Amino acid sequence: MSELIIIGYEGPQPARQAYEQVQRLQDDFVVELRGLAIVDVDADGKTHVDTPQRIVGTSAAGGALFGLLLGLLFFVPGMVLLGGAMGALMGKFNQKGIDAAFRNRVEHLVEPGHSAIVIMASKITEDKFAKALQPFGGTILKTSLSESDEKELAEDLAEQS
Repeated sequence: MSELIIIGYEGPQPARQAYEQVQRLQDDFVVELRGLAIVDVDADGKTHVDTPQRIVGTSAAGGALFGLLLGLLFFVPGMVLLGGAMGALMGKFNQKGIDAAFRNRVEHLVEPGHSAIVIMASKITEDKFAKALQPFGGTILKTSLSESDEKELAEDLAEQS
């Protein structure tokens, strides 16, 4: 099972600090990351995404799935598939807890001038993780994907590629 956690911030500074803290928590085995990104939305509404290469893409399927999640949640150009393939995968995501309501909450979390960190974790020590990120504040959205959901979505993504 993977946890998908999005923490929204009112600006880039606390988001960047939290992002760096999550990387340290990975090094300390508090969290086992399958994906990590920081998303900044500038004053003009343009989305900028930064991912540490050493985390994203630990497996091709996992990296592709995380990339698709980022594209789906933040409508990042180049990170989403087009046409019927996207429609089919959107339907699958809707069934797996990443539905329109969740995407709408993400959209309202990251308005122009705001930032977020996006975490996909296979293991997490909740109490240590929460305590380490508490100083940075933020608004948390969370959902999860079972191993079978992830496998199915990754297979569907591979078929569409």
